[in-house]
Amino acid sequence: MFRMIAAGAVCAALLPLSACGGASDAGDTNAQGSSDAVITAYDTEPQGPLIPSNTNERGGSKPNSLIFARLVTFTSEGKPVNEAAESIHANPDSTQYTIKLRPDWKFTDGSAMTASSFTRAWSYAANVTNAQKTASYFSTIKGYDALQTPGVSGDAQLEGLKVIDDRTFTVDLVRPDSVFPIKVGYNAFSPLPESFYKDPKAFGEHPVGNGQYKFKSWEHNKSIQLVRNPDYKGRFKPRNGGVTFMIYTANEAAYADVQAGHLDVMENVPSSASKTFTSDETVQAYNKPGSVIETVDIPSDLEHFKIDQEGILRRQAVSMSIDRDTICRKVLSGTSTAAKGFAAPTIPGYTTDLKNAGNLKYNPRKAKDLWEQANRISPWPSDGHLDFTYNADQNYAPVYRAVANMVKSNLGIQSDDVPIPTFQEFRQNVSERKVGGGFHAGWSPDYPSVENYLKPLYGSAAAHGKGANDNDYSSAEFDGLMEQADKASSPDKVGKYYDQAQGVLLHDLPGMPLYYVNANGVASKRVKDFVISWQNFPVYWQMSVGSDQ
Repeated sequence: MFRMIAAGAVCAALLPLSACGGASDAGDTNAQGSSDAVITAYDTEPQGPLIPSNTNERGGSKPNSLIFARLVTFTSEGKPVNEAAESIHANPDSTQYTIKLRPDWKFTDGSAMTASSFTRAWSYAANVTNAQKTASYFSTIKGYDALQTPGVSGDAQLEGLKVIDDRTFTVDLVRPDSVFPIKVGYNAFSPLPESFYKDPKAFGEHPVGNGQYKFKSWEHNKSIQLVRNPDYKGRFKPRNGGVTFMIYTANEAAYADVQAGHLDVMENVPSSASKTFTSDETVQAYNKPGSVIETVDIPSDLEHFKIDQEGILRRQAVSMSIDRDTICRKVLSGTSTAAKGFAAPTIPGYTTDLKNAGNLKYNPRKAKDLWEQANRISPWPSDGHLDFTYNADQNYAPVYRAVANMVKSNLGIQSDDVPIPTFQEFRQNVSERKVGGGFHAGWSPDYPSVENYLKPLYGSAAAHGKGANDNDYSSAEFDGLMEQADKASSPDKVGKYYDQAQGVLLHDLPGMPLYYVNANGVASKRVKDFVISWQNFPVYWQMSVGSDQ
């Protein structure tokens, strides 16, 4: 929630390790105590190929974050520091950034990482012809709207990106973007080698990156193997020989493998172990407040739930019929906290002082009254259903069974939980808009800002396949408040606009916040330096294992 007034102000307020100025190596971490042993880690099958700009889910984001190095990276606590960037300088009104790259950085195919590795990749991501899921993240760069014109050439470039020399490029924005210097730490802003453009599909199956690890193999539905990149020039050098992501369709099985020593690390402890994992002597446990939020989304074009008077009344009724505290206490055994808004408590700028926050409080009597008000506008069909869909390969079944039962009991309508076997299949149904009711929508932030919980998920520019707005919500009021935040003249004003934008969301409820997930997970007893990051991901690079442990 930091407004970019000038480079000096930004560095003081936001980026103490000079992502806005000259780079410092004070934060560099060498591979002291490193091992050649490979870490085995839990994952689900990615929804699609490993292309950074076309990946917006956890299954693919985890390997991508290790294969590709971006301009900025984050410490395990969420502190932004320069990575591939030597410096990022803003002009006085923060509408232009000059970016200087660190020298002699290469991709794992031996080709040089240059300024055009970024400008061309960002333009590809923003181009509607290329249909990338993260296109909306580039919407403040000059020329984005032109690249959203149907029929535009797939290799057309963003007007606002200019290559000065191999190590320098500039970024012109259509308006100030208060989070741009940290937004570039998101996977979508990864550079790409020239080989990508020759065959993007083949590249997605065998990506070539510039990050901590080098891609080795992907056996679909079984594993993704990464090995340490000896040419990585960044701050956080791996202390292990590689990471093999093991693909699971049930996290109970993954937990059992950690207990048995067959898997080294996993996040998202299954509900069956939520009461016991912190005292389980067969594992190392981690359980602290986290940044992930879980919501229920309802498509904005769903009959009786459109963003109109009737639909909003029904959304508010459904939300008030859900007892979040009981779900957190009894179903999730205290590993989560009931949501009070759309951003997580661990993120700077979080507040519970939000207009319409009462719509997240359990109030079955008012819920029934709101439902009846909606019926007077348009009667609910006698055979009407409101079902809740989720992926069955993680621990959501008890949650959505409880949600469906609460809605059924408090609103007097038919409601069931509908599992889809795998995360990949579930996400494909969501992406293709095949879900005809409520559906699970979890969010792990891309960068530590309240903005990241709002614009990418509910902004109009991110709807209809151009971003993570899977319910295709569109609100001129919400979009306007987010634009005002970008232009605001102080951090306090930025925060007030974010708070007002959340008030709009809390009224319309395109998504219904359920709970914040603790950063919880387990590691096998042989793992050293097990920590979970601000994104609720294990910090893979710093872990090591040894046969003598």
